[in-house]
This record gives sequence, structure tokens and C-alpha cells, in this order.
Amino acid sequence: METYYKPEDLSKFEDIGKDSPKLAQKFFEYYGAVFAEGELTEREKSLIALAVAHTVQCPYCIDAYTQDCLEKGSNMAEMTEAVHVATAIRGGASLVHGVQMRNIAEKITM
Repeated sequence: METYYKPEDLSKFEDIGKDSPKLAQKFFEYYGAVFAEGELTEREKSLIALAVAHTVQCPYCIDAYTQDCLEKGSNMAEMTEAVHVATAIRGGASLVHGVQMRNIAEKITM
């Protein structure tokens, strides 16, 4: 089935710098520094990235960080739990915005 997102396009990510190499270089240097071992391990950072990828719903990131998590020693239970954490935060953020809805509704119905 043809889809908008094609897994093979992930390998073309570096092509984004063809027409703006200086900016791309800065981004990729920053990206590399962010994911380097620091206070968090590379494995922990990869789990965070997997969770965020689900939150922003980027299929390329989900593919890349699923593979990266596995390569860095994460298991399906850890990865699934990370996705559930992202889901809870995203769901909670939607619910807390219900306060805004209630505030507006109260103003309108007063």
C-alpha cells in the first residue's frame, strides 16, 4: 500500500542540507552533541527520543529510534513503557487544557 511516509526516505535525511549545507552542518553537530553520552546514557536518550517521536507522531523518528533503542540494549518492555509515558503526558496536556475550555465557557454563560 502506498503511503505518504516511505521508510526508505529516512535514509535521505542528510540530503536536507544540499541547498543549505552550513545550517545543516550546525544542526547535525548539535544533534550529535545532544545524543552523546552525558548525564544521561545514550540508551536513556534514545528511549526519550522514542517517546518524543510518538508524541510528535514522526514515523521516521519512530522507525529510527525503535532501531536505535534495540541496538543500545533496550527491550520491548522498556520501549513500550516509554511510549506509555509519552501517552500519559500528551493525554494529560489535552485534559489540562480543559481548564481553558471551562474558563471560556464560564465567561460566555455568565
